[in-house]
Amino acid sequence: MAGHEDAGEADLEEITSPAFVVREHGRVVAAAGYRAWPRRTAHVGVLTAPQARGRGLAQVTGSAAVAHALAVGLLPQWRARPPASRRVAAALGFEELGSQLSVEIA
Repeated sequence: MAGHEDAGEADLEEITSPAFVVREHGRVVAAAGYRAWPRRTAHVGVLTAPQARGRGLAQVTGSAAVAHALAVGLLPQWRARPPASRRVAAALGFEELGSQLSVEIA
């Protein structure tokens, strides 16, 4: 569906929620879900296939994941690093509160 880097950023393999998807011709072209974190937090992840980007599908699937998290009493959070992800998060009403720094020690 998407490249390794994009898939790693979305981290959909780790979701604990249902997966919310858009299919075209039987293939998943966009997906979202969340992983339940401590303190009733839902860490949202969204991924759209490169050929399906720019059509609002990330917003559709992301909105479904956020609505589900809220319905079960979780507080959604979105780690939006790429500019496109930041735009989708903003469109869904998320506000940027800070930044994240990751350090890998070899």
